[in-house]
Amino acid sequence: MRPIRPMLAAASVAAVLALTATACGPGDDDASDKPSAAPSSSSDGKVKIPDDLKERLKARGIDLDKWRGGEWKNWDKDKWLREARDYINPIIAGLWDQDRMREADKPPETPVPNDTSGDQGVTDPTPEPVNARAVKAPYADSAPASGKLFFDGPEGSMVCSATVVEDPAHPGKSNLVWTAGHCVHAGKAGGWYRNLAFVPAYNNKGLSTDALQNAPKEEVAPDGVWWADWAQTSDQWIAQGASSGGLGAPYDYAVLHVTPEKGGSGKSLEETVGSALPVNFNAPATPKIADLTATGYPAAPPFDGQKLYQCEGRPGRLSLNESDPTMYRVGCTMTGGSSGGGWVAKGSDGKPALVSNTSIGPVTSGWLAGPRLGDVAKGVYDGVSKKFAGQ
Repeated sequence: MRPIRPMLAAASVAAVLALTATACGPGDDDASDKPSAAPSSSSDGKVKIPDDLKERLKARGIDLDKWRGGEWKNWDKDKWLREARDYINPIIAGLWDQDRMREADKPPETPVPNDTSGDQGVTDPTPEPVNARAVKAPYADSAPASGKLFFDGPEGSMVCSATVVEDPAHPGKSNLVWTAGHCVHAGKAGGWYRNLAFVPAYNNKGLSTDALQNAPKEEVAPDGVWWADWAQTSDQWIAQGASSGGLGAPYDYAVLHVTPEKGGSGKSLEETVGSALPVNFNAPATPKIADLTATGYPAAPPFDGQKLYQCEGRPGRLSLNESDPTMYRVGCTMTGGSSGGGWVAKGSDGKPALVSNTSIGPVTSGWLAGPRLGDVAKGVYDGVSKKFAGQ
């Protein structure tokens, strides 16, 4: 099985970790007001590219018609868009058919040290592994806000996990999706990944890989394919994120705004799946959370990326760098491909809320770590919400 996600490294000992990141383009926390216009969707679901962006792309030698026709496969440095304002993801109808989704399993993983005992920050003892349990099918009933993220990078088609979250600008009608920064942008050494598409309740019935080969698309993607017409991640991930060294991991999150590949009924993503989670940006910096649930589609062995899994447990603390925020860490045997999947805990009101997402974990499996969501994360979230507030 090819790797599903990049890995972050801390420089030290021998046991290794793997990062679950893929890129999300350079984005400022308040980058919502940097582009003069945001991509919008027409009544038929097609993503419209603002004229000023078309001109900038033209200056870079990028023709959108040629892009849709296959030019997106050109990963020359000059063609790999990096700047936040230059994010583009025009819909290519039919690109993500059931065969391409089933076969997407590439995770660019890089070894990272497992021993963080020499760090100056606060790190709790390594948690005992918690066996991931299969989510009961149909997923649309058991975990309606969860789904799988597909995208293309220089090395092929890749996958991550993601979660539908509430949109303050559109209560009850959100089109926002939360994932990891490394699932949308390659960080300091690269740019935005291409053809980002979210599939809620992927493989809703929990079919085996063999059974999926003959499954109709309605079973593989029961609520359709939703293309990301905007993506935003932290400045820190864009500037520091790397496949080794652990840099950027405490800021490894991203928010997508999506639109359906097919126009359909005009319903929002939240209305379509019947769920969207609130995001808690005030969860404790130290692990006072009694229990949380991490959800995702692990794809590295012994998993194959086709089924949804969860781990439950009490988080501890992981510090990669003293100057960066301390991360949450939980025992869990999920592997690459679970990156970006939501971590959910009860808020002060007793209701479930997203408090983190899967970012890094050991190659051999056993635990996962995710960033604490604070002011920087809220800036990313608010930026995307405000960008589409009038639409």
